Amino acid sequence: MLGSHSWEEGARSDVKRREFISLLGGGAVAWPLAASAQQTPKLPTIGFSSPTKGSVENQRVAAFVQRLRELGWIDGRTVAIKVRWAEGRSGRAADIVAEFVRQKVDVIVSRGSVSVLAAKQVIPIVLAGAGDPVSTGLVVSLARPDGNVTGLSLQQSDLAGKRLELLREVVPALRRLAILANAGNPVTLLDMRKVEAAAGPLGLTAVTVEIRRMEDIAPGFA
Repeated sequence: MLGSHSWEEGARSDVKRREFISLLGGGAVAWPLAASAQQTPKLPTIGFSSPTKGSVENQRVAAFVQRLRELGWIDGRTVAIKVRWAEGRSGRAADIVAEFVRQKVDVIVSRGSVSVLAAKQVIPIVLAGAGDPVSTGLVVSLARPDGNVTGLSLQQSDLAGKRLELLREVVPALRRLAILANAGNPVTLLDMRKVEAAAGPLGLTAVTVEIRRMEDIAPGFA
């Protein structure tokens, strides 16, 4: 009886040992997965949209990234920065913003104001030297932007008259001038209209040319 009891005890011990090893084996698989999930949390994401090309904006973006680093926001470690270039195409700029909305970035930094209109209700927006955000409907006013939009505005349209006055000082005999503008950019068209309106009181005749494609540029100088 003693021998039989010892055999049964040994068998039970072997079973428990195998169960323990299996448990450890399963844990060994699960632990790295859990640890990996803890080590790679989703980083806060900034979507940077520029209406121009990388060759034009690279220095500005580098300064932006460097300043964030100085503040403790390091790309790839404490924050993710996605930079996109519209390369002068209005449709591309809108696509970039739509992409950022789908990806649910935490904030959009934009060098243009018109392209981010579709996102202003869902994602915080920082304007980096945009055109007239009031006339384009992006903000209610500069003093009280309202909503989730902030940043810097060029307000170049407000200087239309002053620029013409300076032009007259440089070219005193100036009587007639041509204004070429990108018809696909509402801010540019607004600027053109203000320059045109300011020309009359200064005794200037303004001829406006709206550019819709590259082929329209040459005839504008004819």
